Amino acid sequence: MRALFHFACEGEILAASIDKAEGSTGIICVTGGTQTRFGAHRGNALLAARFAAAGYPVMRFDRRGVGDSSGQDPGFADSGADLAAAIAAFRVRCPSIELLVGYGLCDGATTLCLHHAEVGIDALLLTNPWVVEAAANEPPPAAIGKHYRKQLLSLASWKRLLSGGIDYRKALRGVFKLVKPQRNADSLAATIGDALAHSDAPAHLVIAEDDATGVDFDHEWRKGAMRSLSGSQRFTRATIATDAHSFAREGDFEQLAQTCLEAIARFEASSA
Repeated sequence: MRALFHFACEGEILAASIDKAEGSTGIICVTGGTQTRFGAHRGNALLAARFAAAGYPVMRFDRRGVGDSSGQDPGFADSGADLAAAIAAFRVRCPSIELLVGYGLCDGATTLCLHHAEVGIDALLLTNPWVVEAAANEPPPAAIGKHYRKQLLSLASWKRLLSGGIDYRKALRGVFKLVKPQRNADSLAATIGDALAHSDAPAHLVIAEDDATGVDFDHEWRKGAMRSLSGSQRFTRATIATDAHSFAREGDFEQLAQTCLEAIARFEASSA
């Protein structure tokens, strides 16, 4: 059963919904960009229904200035107050919650990374986290590098290269973006890595294999600012073979829901 309601945050009124269930593990969904609580392609609404059917109450909300909520949008990095207020409202309506799991896509996942410890979230489901501020009108650097590396390793692309169909200078610049020295300590990826390093919360990472944001996260996780975390047993990971950032291709949703449900079960087992 889905219930609509509203709650207060710093003088504004925020819209929310709860998919009710009897379990003691609750899930709070945080959207990316300026998406409403339904999520891209209604992804969050669909996941909420699936999670609730498995026995987990789920709350979704519109942060200030987004969707049906009043106020000015603070942006993902400064929406800690929205998240805290949402969790407080969730616990009032579902007082039996003992384990709280945060689910987020893109910069919704980034919001959770940055603020989960201060708001009392126990575990994280992070899908295609946004970790690099790309230049205007460009994909993230590692995604550019992967694209051109694939081109340079392809026989068909070499034929195009030799015939002038591919600009080799542009291709080499793209590959260089993948192998150039890592970003400075003030980068978004470094900030996220620091926040995760100073937390005990387990996290499950779900990455779309050919999504630009997922590719860049993967690069930062394995080779960049977050590489020191990649070997920790606190973190598990699943890769879905899709280029859809919001896992909207045929078959994506089932894989996403299944890997998230398996991770929630692990969170519950480890907290017992």
